Amino acid sequence: MNQIVIEDIIFVLLLIGLSIPLGIYICKVMEGERVFLSRIFSPAEQGFYRMTGIRSEEEMTPKKYAFSVLAFSATGFIFLFCIQLLQKYLPFNPEKIGNVRWDLAFNTAASFVTNTNWQAYSGESTMSYLTQSLGLTVQNFLSAGVGIAVMFALIRGFISKQKTTIGSFWKDITRAILYVLIPLSLVLAIALVSQGVVQTLSPYAKTTMVESGASQTIPLGPAASQIAIKQLGTNGGGFFGVNSAYPLENPTPFSNFLELLSILLIPAALCVSFGKAVKDYKQGRTIYAVMLIFFVLSVAAVTASELYKAPVFQGVAVSGSMEGKEIVHGVGTSALWGAATTSASNGSVNASLDSFTPLSGMILMFLMQIGEVVFGGAGSGLYGMLAFAILTVFMAGLMVGRTPEYLGKKIEPFDMKMVCIIVLFPPLFTLFGTVSAVLMPEVKSWLLNSGAHGFSEILYAFSSMGNNNGSAFGGYAANTAFTNVAGGIIMLTVRFVPMIATIFLAGNLSKKKLVAVGEGTLSTSNVMFAGFLIAIIIIIGALTFLPALALGPLADYFTAIG
Repeated sequence: MNQIVIEDIIFVLLLIGLSIPLGIYICKVMEGERVFLSRIFSPAEQGFYRMTGIRSEEEMTPKKYAFSVLAFSATGFIFLFCIQLLQKYLPFNPEKIGNVRWDLAFNTAASFVTNTNWQAYSGESTMSYLTQSLGLTVQNFLSAGVGIAVMFALIRGFISKQKTTIGSFWKDITRAILYVLIPLSLVLAIALVSQGVVQTLSPYAKTTMVESGASQTIPLGPAASQIAIKQLGTNGGGFFGVNSAYPLENPTPFSNFLELLSILLIPAALCVSFGKAVKDYKQGRTIYAVMLIFFVLSVAAVTASELYKAPVFQGVAVSGSMEGKEIVHGVGTSALWGAATTSASNGSVNASLDSFTPLSGMILMFLMQIGEVVFGGAGSGLYGMLAFAILTVFMAGLMVGRTPEYLGKKIEPFDMKMVCIIVLFPPLFTLFGTVSAVLMPEVKSWLLNSGAHGFSEILYAFSSMGNNNGSAFGGYAANTAFTNVAGGIIMLTVRFVPMIATIFLAGNLSKKKLVAVGEGTLSTSNVMFAGFLIAIIIIIGALTFLPALALGPLADYFTAIG
């Protein structure tokens, strides 16, 4: 137990310590300032603008910015969809893997373009090296870059004064990928290779088992490069079927810690970037503190649930529930990873989440169901949390009879409409997908378990897709035409509708003048506001999902102890 607590404390301290300088660096990059990597990447950046005809200094209206986001993402979707349908005829396919079925190709393209990385397949048996590298890995960079770009468009909305533009999407995404995602991924990939993570174009290895003499095939591939950005970009899609529980994807305790730290690094750093960009570090610290409180409490609850609900074998108490967990990681690290991956809209796993206790599973679900705002995805988590902050300011304004203000901007009806779209669309489509699946005649044949746990598997799956997370309980046969098509539509909707709402919110805020702070202005950087913000998030999440959670993990818990 002491070792687990020490590991968690070290993790949190390192996360905070690394996120501060990284956040300052990201803010400088996105504001166009020179940084220590400018000498290396500035020529490439300017060359890319000349080659594509992009005018980097051109400012975009919200409508043009939104159109650019949709056109860019649609192009990536079509490319990834087609490469899967044609992979049998394309190079870098040493295992001669066939083309992907259309509905699975649709789901996977939607998944990776939306930064969800939900995987209804095993990578080693379904995707060629070319599809994994040119298709999935590239989209890991692009989807994370889109989220960061939109986040900074919203920041410009807060800091601009009576402007009709919110920046250039092409400049934003280019700088996010070139100066932030590529360098970090390169460093992490090299570190992972040093730990034994595989990075090769060689065919799968054939080996003979020492004891049985049976032949076994060891899947290989260019995995390290994809794993680095899957973690840093809050993507989560593994190169192999069992994700980071596979030894060649996560072989050592050190590689596990690096991957785990990478999950939260950029989302945490963006809180610092936000404070620096709005020239008020207290605002960034408040948002950061709220996220950290949610995360720390979740880690403590999941860890306790896994430790103290341990089974007993032949009268000997086991130190924690080790079912579905790798011995090299243990209960503590598996619990920490579970909380991190569901907090950060990442979705990668190093243990079977279906084997977690019912209460642990409920906490992991709830972290997704509140909108992936506890750190959340790269960029998307922070703009989701800021939507909740605006909602909190609005609620406080109603209580005291004042026009609500946030960061010097008055919050008006149009702003609240956009906030409601950002906050309510993910839970709406999560519940819609869950209900649709439950009503399907074939649903029993899709489930490994019956009763409350079976319902939890369905609820978790659509909570994951409906909040762009990508992790799975397991036990639910997701690779069906219904789930692939319905899930793909849900993932696209809950990614881009709130994202477009965020862009138009940024545009409306940008047009306003700054309001001077007065005696009656609500402070949005003190303990009271942080507590109010936490309460609003919990209340909305509980009101939306408590009935479903009662039928799923809560019923599963009380059935188990009964």
